[in-house]
Amino acid sequence: MAESDAIRRYAAEITVEPESIERARARAVELGADPISAAVGAQIAVVTAATAALNIVEIGTGAGVSGLWLLRGSPRATLTTIDIEPEHLAAARTAFAEAKVPPARARFITGRAADVLPRMNEASYDIVLVDADAEEVIEYVEHGLRLVRAGGTVLVPRVLAGGAVADPVRRDPVTSAYRSLIQETQSSPAVLGALSIVGEGLLQLTTVAADR
Repeated sequence: MAESDAIRRYAAEITVEPESIERARARAVELGADPISAAVGAQIAVVTAATAALNIVEIGTGAGVSGLWLLRGSPRATLTTIDIEPEHLAAARTAFAEAKVPPARARFITGRAADVLPRMNEASYDIVLVDADAEEVIEYVEHGLRLVRAGGTVLVPRVLAGGAVADPVRRDPVTSAYRSLIQETQSSPAVLGALSIVGEGLLQLTTVAADR
């Protein structure tokens, strides 16, 4: 086993997932929702905690897994979760209830993110998680950067596309979208970007003040 593979495996296995999130994950898998990994979940919880986030948006519920990780990091936050699949949102409601998340801390919106996001108030959120419609990821991240306040963060899991982004031969739409997103944001003066290779990968983009 290569050293990098051993490190990834260790990082994945060392993460302890709360029982409520384990139950949500099992339900998500049954629905085919493909939730984020525990390793990535732990990272986004740290980001929300460090940000002291109070207002969070997630695009794609993961049937409640990602939302529970986000709220774990910031117990006082309110989460708005958007998904086109009513079953996934219903599963998230169940997961939040089982985890004893107060109903007032979660808002569920059924619909296409491309239709919902333009109607949301800009510079009003601390964290935006983008985990839906990989081919539309650049558009969703642009919306996310508009929605977060100065110093807010947009989180994008799965950006490594199973390792495909590192292979220059791969040029399918999903791989190309993720590769373009990483390259463009790394050179942008508007954000501070960091790419984590733990789990399925996590791109973290924090906005900076215009006069910086």
